[in-house]
Amino acid sequence: MSIFDAVIQGIIQGLTEFLPVSSSGHLSIYQHFTGNSGEAAGIYSILLHLGTLLAVMIAFWGEILDMIKEFFAMAKEIFTGKFDKENMSGSRRMIFLLIIGLLPLCFFYFISDFYNSLSTDNDIIVEGLCFLLTAVLLIVSGKCVKTGGTTAENMSWKQALGMGIAQGIAPLPGLSRSGSTISTGLILGVSREQAVAFSFIMGVPAVLAANILEVPAAITGEVEINWLAALIGMAVSLVVGLAAIKTVKLLVKNDKFTKFAWYLIPLGIIIIAAGIFERITGTVITF
Repeated sequence: MSIFDAVIQGIIQGLTEFLPVSSSGHLSIYQHFTGNSGEAAGIYSILLHLGTLLAVMIAFWGEILDMIKEFFAMAKEIFTGKFDKENMSGSRRMIFLLIIGLLPLCFFYFISDFYNSLSTDNDIIVEGLCFLLTAVLLIVSGKCVKTGGTTAENMSWKQALGMGIAQGIAPLPGLSRSGSTISTGLILGVSREQAVAFSFIMGVPAVLAANILEVPAAITGEVEINWLAALIGMAVSLVVGLAAIKTVKLLVKNDKFTKFAWYLIPLGIIIIAAGIFERITGTVITF
């Protein structure tokens, strides 16, 4: 991957990781049409996700820091016999809810190779179908919670589990992680602000785990990585990601989140048509 490709992919990752349009799908499509697909492309995608992970940690540092403090305070109370599970603060409840939301990843981890194969193959029909699925989720969620909704203080474990399952399915290329998790939260009755915060914070350990598992293998493996380009791409995804997070907060608050469905529907149809054309002709479209 050249530095130019790294910058373009960093912009794509930073924007589409948080906007409900699927970063994995857009990266996969870009890599496909520019002839950059393959195992190395999959590793670059993981590294770019690390950049947007840092963006989340910066944007939600206050909430994350409160949760870290509450975790140690709670551990102390448990060991001293002073823990009160009936009167927990929002930050303390978020810790339990995040654990519940992350449980589905234990199952989805065992099919991660299947997800990777879809992202690195030369067939883009799956991406097109998943773009359409994301659009459906956005449209359905747009008809749900308009005002109110559950917050960190009264969010249920079922709502957290539902958003966690959506996150586990989201690695499908073309299925937006933010779009599917936030939409699922809204469909289940979670407030807009809580759905955004829970979705993004829940993604931190998930993306961090993916990097811990995959990056060491990339370093010691036989795949050649241009680390300068990768670092530049990560930096770009971080900066663009911070701007995208602010944009998503405003979009959800002003009930504009579902508008992206009208971008994903024609995109999905075009990608499916291109994939069918490639299958019929045996020719891969590149630019």
